[in-house]
Amino acid sequence: MGIAEMLVLAAGLAMDAFAVSIGKGLSLRSVRAKHLATTGVWFGGFQALMPIVGYLLGVSFAQQVSSIDHWIAFVLLGLIGGNMIRESLSKSDEECCSDPDFSARTMFLLAVATSIDALAVGVSLAFLGVNIWSAAAVIGCVTFCFSAVGVLIGKHFGCRYKSKAEFVGGLILTLIGVKILVEHTLFD
Repeated sequence: MGIAEMLVLAAGLAMDAFAVSIGKGLSLRSVRAKHLATTGVWFGGFQALMPIVGYLLGVSFAQQVSSIDHWIAFVLLGLIGGNMIRESLSKSDEECCSDPDFSARTMFLLAVATSIDALAVGVSLAFLGVNIWSAAAVIGCVTFCFSAVGVLIGKHFGCRYKSKAEFVGGLILTLIGVKILVEHTLFD
């Protein structure tokens, strides 16, 4: 997986955190650097950590499933992406989180909730033999940036783009799954 593909994957994974960050920004009267850093570190940190955990789980099974690894990656990414698309279509743009709580407990719960899909992607990356450390770094950095920008967008534009961002993220993950399946089916 090249750097361009890794950046696209990271952007797709970051969309849940981006959408939640927009909601956080919407609830703020004024945005401070502390809000941007808090959101970025929590979401970026968990988005970097979860693929590593998934990768470690996947590596322990990679030997047994190497002949169907591309199908597993396809199914996992398709399910995650499809779920994100379904969720984006089921929400109205007026439905927004307006909780200004940036406490460690709240941010922990939001970070875990938005990074569950990254755990499954980590399993897929194990089957593909991707360098998990560089992948996690890219995913974490991209999510950090998207989250910080999401807070700013939420403050300035509201929830207008929340569902659209989640839809695009789901579409990206689904297309990466299709690409993996096509590459391994046609070129192996």
